[in-house]
Amino acid sequence: MSLLSATPHQPAVTEREARQVAEAAREQDWRKPSFAKELFLGRFRLDLIHPHPMPPDEDVQRGEEFLTKLRDFCETKVDSALIEREARIPDETINGLKELGALGMKIDTKYGGLGLTQVYYNKALALVGSANPALGALLSAHQSIGVPQPLKLFGTQEQRDIFLPRCARTDISAFLLTEPDVGSDPARLATTAVPDGDDYVLDGVKLWTTNGVVADLLVVMARVPKSEGHKGGITAFVVETASEGVTVENRNAFMGLRGLENGVTRLHQVRVPAANRIGPEGAGLKIALTTLNTGRLSLPAMCVGAGKWCLKIAREWSSVREQWGKPVAFHEAVGAKISFIAATTFALEAVLDLSSQMADENRNDIRIEAALAKLYGSEMAWLMADELVQIRGGRGFETADSLAARGERAVPAEQVLRDLRINRIFEGSTEIMHLLIAREAVDAHLSVAGDLIDPDKSLSDKAKAGANAGVFYAKWLPKLVAGAGQLPRSYGEFHPAGHVDLSGHLRYVERSARKLARSTFYAMSRWQGRMETKQGFLGRIVDIGAELFAMSAACVRAELLRTTGDHGREAYQLADAFCSQSRVRVEELFGRLWSNTDDLDRKVVKGVLGGAYTWLEEGVVDPSGEGPWIADATPGPSERENVHRPIR
Repeated sequence: MSLLSATPHQPAVTEREARQVAEAAREQDWRKPSFAKELFLGRFRLDLIHPHPMPPDEDVQRGEEFLTKLRDFCETKVDSALIEREARIPDETINGLKELGALGMKIDTKYGGLGLTQVYYNKALALVGSANPALGALLSAHQSIGVPQPLKLFGTQEQRDIFLPRCARTDISAFLLTEPDVGSDPARLATTAVPDGDDYVLDGVKLWTTNGVVADLLVVMARVPKSEGHKGGITAFVVETASEGVTVENRNAFMGLRGLENGVTRLHQVRVPAANRIGPEGAGLKIALTTLNTGRLSLPAMCVGAGKWCLKIAREWSSVREQWGKPVAFHEAVGAKISFIAATTFALEAVLDLSSQMADENRNDIRIEAALAKLYGSEMAWLMADELVQIRGGRGFETADSLAARGERAVPAEQVLRDLRINRIFEGSTEIMHLLIAREAVDAHLSVAGDLIDPDKSLSDKAKAGANAGVFYAKWLPKLVAGAGQLPRSYGEFHPAGHVDLSGHLRYVERSARKLARSTFYAMSRWQGRMETKQGFLGRIVDIGAELFAMSAACVRAELLRTTGDHGREAYQLADAFCSQSRVRVEELFGRLWSNTDDLDRKVVKGVLGGAYTWLEEGVVDPSGEGPWIADATPGPSERENVHRPIR
């Protein structure tokens, strides 16, 4: 079947082939320690994150100096209400960010960038994102997944010399992977790059190209056909947007992030020099996934910024709004929401800073930590914004312009809720993140026992795998029975005099990590090859791990702040509140591992898709317009106006 004739009901590749493509793109080895990987294996390696790693003084100075300039710019030059009304970031605002050097925050100084660390890059994104999330998305897409990051990791020196100075000061970049009929299943990628002499000729249509409308440079993922002298496979290219045959056919509009320059880009017979290929043929997905290992930290950075703003508004509003003789903050129903926002913001910042500092030091493998930060940050920020809207009541549902028009403070609570919603979908939806993290979490098991559940393996392979698994589990399983979490004095440094006791929370994390590993092992023993279909179970396993990671980070951050004399007592209180709240969620998730409606849900889904319940849909009208569910993406010349709008 041709890729181009594929429909959602007729996948171009089998499920097994799709898994093989995804598996080939994974980083196969673990060359460095990983706190989160150990956590999922039932080993609480506190020594990998405590004492909390710290940045060098010169990095702090350079970062703080830039944040001072950026804060002044955000306060004086960014009109968020204007961006929201006009659904566009003014050119002068983007040019102002260019002059500040914000396009080159992560680019080395030798290429004209600012050379900020991941920690300060994230602080900058949190700051910009609080001024307007569309601005944060523009800068993040440009540097976290656009041209600079893949060239930093995989580009040639010549490519860096040519493109990085442009990206640092003048040129905006975008990342083009998604297609109208291809989302998280890249095995069905339809865009092609056919070798032709010293060039490749690209054809295809890319969807949801963040920054694509204004970008000067594109990272394009395309499939190179296998041929003599060409390995083929999904490959990454740097493409000049001004190239003949590149057409931005539409600027998309969304529920939130209204200033986002996101579009549909068609490539028709676009000639790209082979010198613009990033890495070897077939390495495109590996480049994309590796880039995202740290690139994903940009989203939780903006989620932290949103949490801080939600806390500020909740505090200010709840202290002046009175009901039944006292401020609403002192009514328990509202107070619980404020406590949740404060404690969760503290924990999210702890997760972000810890993961970012580990990324800067490059001592640990943080692929799971970054993925957990993205997953947890996007989910919890959405809940915090929803709680803020509830605290504000009718005013939370009212737009900032409407509030101002009738004489009240223009608080854009409903806008933040809309803007944050995309983070649960961007750069890997929550559902995909669950599967991605779960795959890494069970990697040790699959490494020793994977052949046992692979139907294509021979009996001799299975016998060998059984022997290897026996050796591994004979050593591993006994260690899950007892640990430091059962000793009353463990982690005693987290119970300093005059502070609340956090040591009990860390003992809980240690015990829960072992319980989590036992649960995973039991599930693998029970379901074997069917384990990968148990997405509900795997999602809960990952969510438990995310909570345990957040609890660990919160405690470590609180101790850091105590030892540096920076709000230590208050930090301990917030960490205690967060861990107490988190433990309730963890216990619920453990219960739902084995007591849930997963089997019943599958039956209902079959009934829904089989038409058994169409009678339930009667009595309404459908206001949807006409047209196909998925737009036609057949390669060919563009028949639409080019809406590309470079910023100069």
